[in-house]
Amino acid sequence: MELNLQHIDRVKTISKSDFVQNYLKPQIPVVIENLADDWPANAKWNFDYIKEKVGDKIVPLYDDRPVTYKDGFNEPHASMTMSQYINLLQREPTKYRIFLYNVLKEVPELQEDFDFPDIGLKLLKSLPMLFFGGEDSHTFMHYDIDLANILHFHFQGKKECILYPNEERKHLYKIPHSLITHESIDFSNPDFNQWPALKNAKGYRTELEHGNTLYMPEGYWHYMRYITPGFSMSMRAIAMNPKNLSKAIYNIFIMRNIDNLMRRVKGQKWIDEKNEKAIKNTHSGL
Repeated sequence: MELNLQHIDRVKTISKSDFVQNYLKPQIPVVIENLADDWPANAKWNFDYIKEKVGDKIVPLYDDRPVTYKDGFNEPHASMTMSQYINLLQREPTKYRIFLYNVLKEVPELQEDFDFPDIGLKLLKSLPMLFFGGEDSHTFMHYDIDLANILHFHFQGKKECILYPNEERKHLYKIPHSLITHESIDFSNPDFNQWPALKNAKGYRTELEHGNTLYMPEGYWHYMRYITPGFSMSMRAIAMNPKNLSKAIYNIFIMRNIDNLMRRVKGQKWIDEKNEKAIKNTHSGL
């Protein structure tokens, strides 16, 4: 048995009005294959170019180890220079990933290689972020803390993306006071005997190649797996739905602080309790 996933719509190009009417307003994902065709980045951005521009900078690295109470919010698991990291990606499979690497802050000259598409989203021009991963590395299934609308531009290699609308969270074993699902779930090959509620979740799947852009509507859960080593850049726009915007404010200023406080107070017991509640809460709806 497989996850209940439909293929994400794919278009070569799209007008602003069609994007707004068919995808932004109804909050449906889409892959736009040629949105970044006229960017210098489309021709130049590969591992060698990134090493040339960023090679000597120290970068934070993350893997797929389970969260413990000692982990700070988005605290990296390792670090090395960008050149060392890209050499590792090209040499062998690795679980190490880079995420939320701020292009404008860390490498200002890279902003000359791209622009911000006029597609109906009020993109935050201070927050283009880079993401890197090695062969078969992956993120946990999660949604972004700010429930933003996201344009995800992929460069080099191939990447699998599995998405779920936020309302499907009741089937996904969501961890309370958190942005992730239960970390033991392998969304590329789920065990339905252990995670039976996943059979009820309706989502989307696609694969991205160099130059493709994925639109992810606000609050969508997403799991990203690098089929081959590669990297991507995301641009974001603030949530338009008032409920999602208020949820984003709650996540950033309240939920995150509650979780950090409880980790200090209860330690690993807090993490274990949350994992147990994720299973109990989800199975109560079966």
